[in-house]
Amino acid sequence: MTNSHTPSPETPTNTSPSLSENTEQATFAGGCFWCMEPAYQEHEGVIDAIVGYAGGNASDASYKLVAKGITKHREAVQVTYNPEKISYEELVDIFWRQIDPTDSGGQFADRGFQYTTAIYYHNDEQKNIAEKSKQKLQDSKKFEKDIATIILPYTTFFSAEEYHQDFYKKSADHYKRYKKGSGREDFIEENWAKEAALLYSEEQETSDTPRQEYEYTPEEIAKKRANLDPLSYHVITEGGTEQPFENTYWDNKAEGIYVDKVSGEPLFSSTHKYDSGTGWPSFYKTLKEDSVTYHEDDTLPVTRTEIKSKMGESHLGHVFDDGPEDQGGQRFCTNSASLLFVPKEEMKEKGYEEYLYLFEE
Repeated sequence: MTNSHTPSPETPTNTSPSLSENTEQATFAGGCFWCMEPAYQEHEGVIDAIVGYAGGNASDASYKLVAKGITKHREAVQVTYNPEKISYEELVDIFWRQIDPTDSGGQFADRGFQYTTAIYYHNDEQKNIAEKSKQKLQDSKKFEKDIATIILPYTTFFSAEEYHQDFYKKSADHYKRYKKGSGREDFIEENWAKEAALLYSEEQETSDTPRQEYEYTPEEIAKKRANLDPLSYHVITEGGTEQPFENTYWDNKAEGIYVDKVSGEPLFSSTHKYDSGTGWPSFYKTLKEDSVTYHEDDTLPVTRTEIKSKMGESHLGHVFDDGPEDQGGQRFCTNSASLLFVPKEEMKEKGYEEYLYLFEE
């Protein structure tokens, strides 16, 4: 990563993690490995994701050597996963959504062979899946240029120095600035996130299955989360916070209900929404008493109360005691990225008819 990493005397571990029963490995080079690790780390079925150096047949690798671009190694992420819970196809799909697959000279601000993209297959099945996925992306004409990512047999992987592992957690501010400044974040938003959000919206509009029960298995929840746009994924699974006044629903005044973007369970109503002046969707009560669960949050010096959806366990935001006094004094401060708005006119066809009473005069 150009001017991003500081050389360290630490020595990388020159072996891949050992495999246990019901686990497999997948290896992807997507440019800056800082940005590839979090894309996999939180997924259901992923046992571990570590960053390192893949490719070639050398007996050693380190950041100091690889960063010079004179080795056969690429920065990569190696994923250990349970194929019964997440498929290799899904892992490849996640890979595509993190990169510019048409760039043959690196990724975004990082240039050189060590930052070029590749899928390293561990067996013939992975090879076939990767090749079909690449061809499908090529045939889709999503990009004007040809897909430059290459598919290679797996040879070696050396774990990167410890300070690189979980960098997005250890140095969150540095990581966020880098991802934004490198151009990766904007590219993902423009080329992958908007499309994912549109597809999700279309899926909701065309679904004929009422969702009153909201009983999804952990595997189904994980699959739905995997299809989220990056911002929604960050907020829902990592407890992130979107920008105030620059989100979808903060000033939405239409009548309807707000449901969990992942599970579809009803959470809030426009009849309980008010302008808190904070720039986030705010409600003075939940749709039902047990709509959300409450959790102690000590990530800031002041302890807060986090709220999550009951079924989907999606991070929604926090509840505070500075709401309208005449309505109980609570403020449920939420993120638009966690929610999906269902207009009153569509509630019946989408399975939320029981809540239409809220809008009766």
